[in-house]
Amino acid sequence: MTILTPRRYVLRLGGCVLGLMLLILISPGIGTESASFGWWDAWRAQLGLSIDGDELIGRPFVDLDENGTISSEELAGFVDVARQIGFRQRFPRTLLALQVGITLALCGATFQVLFRNPLATPYTLGIASGGSLGALVAIRLGWGITLLGISSLAMSAFVGGVAVVGIVLLLARGARRLTSNELLLAGVTMGLFCSAMMMLVTAVSSERATFTIVRWMMGSLDPITTLQGAMLLPLVVPSWVVLMVSARALNQYRLGDELATSRGVNVVNLQGVCVLVCTLATAGVVAKCGPIGFVGLVVPHMVALVMGSDCRLLLPTSAVVGGAFLIVCDWASQLTMRFAGWATDRQIGSATLPIGVVTAVVGVPVFLILLKARRK
Repeated sequence: MTILTPRRYVLRLGGCVLGLMLLILISPGIGTESASFGWWDAWRAQLGLSIDGDELIGRPFVDLDENGTISSEELAGFVDVARQIGFRQRFPRTLLALQVGITLALCGATFQVLFRNPLATPYTLGIASGGSLGALVAIRLGWGITLLGISSLAMSAFVGGVAVVGIVLLLARGARRLTSNELLLAGVTMGLFCSAMMMLVTAVSSERATFTIVRWMMGSLDPITTLQGAMLLPLVVPSWVVLMVSARALNQYRLGDELATSRGVNVVNLQGVCVLVCTLATAGVVAKCGPIGFVGLVVPHMVALVMGSDCRLLLPTSAVVGGAFLIVCDWASQLTMRFAGWATDRQIGSATLPIGVVTAVVGVPVFLILLKARRK
């Protein structure tokens, strides 16, 4: 393992953070809506900075009377639209993508270390399958209750994901402690069972419910308000903190249970805490956005290949890169349909591709490239 000096830590992690901040900065100017303004216009409108009407001449949807000049009313309308679209639609979506990307990548990196398995993901223990089954049951039964701003579908998905992991832990508990192989086998078994139940629910559903089920299974970052996106923070932020603090212990855990124990690491507590916080955070993500694959699998491998396997750098860097990765994939999900409409000369409107489709299309070739790079 390469020695991680403070200078190397700051340079590598700082570079990733700066890249992420740049993506967040330009995010209010990227999306499927009106293309008459960019990120700089959105920020000026939000911050109340002056905008000269002359620089808006020739832009679409600004000169409404088409007289070649921008009136004060047209300028005020442009500022209001730029603020509404940039910071009421695009920016909250980017912040949600950031939260989800950080959570999935961080939990994926932790599970790959915890299970000593490079194919482990945040969904290894059946969280996605259980959450999906809960959501499908809510859709099939037509539950439409909302409590404290949380829909019955989200609540059902969260309960389903947590319940499946609880069953897995009960099945895998041995005489002394949890073993990685038992956890993986129990997780795969429960995942297969939930998949069978999901097919049963789909088979007995109506066409409309089936369409809703299929659409939900693809994952979504649909336009939301900033407050709705912030409701996920109480679940994911504590998990971020706990996993970051556990980085040193996970470094010792990589060397083997006996050596880690001899160096003062309580292996049983480490396993239990990491599984618990990852379960709660991932279940919250699935309940909010549906199953979004490949982020927790691809990003940790990508980071480990460049940054090394030291968990003190691997975990925070995976979190930052995971957030940036999902933000870019979200942009692709929004812009792809616009380009498709332009190429086919069709009016597609503001349709977007499901984010799960984009992460799969991007993640599969990236993962294959990483495998080839590791072989070399």
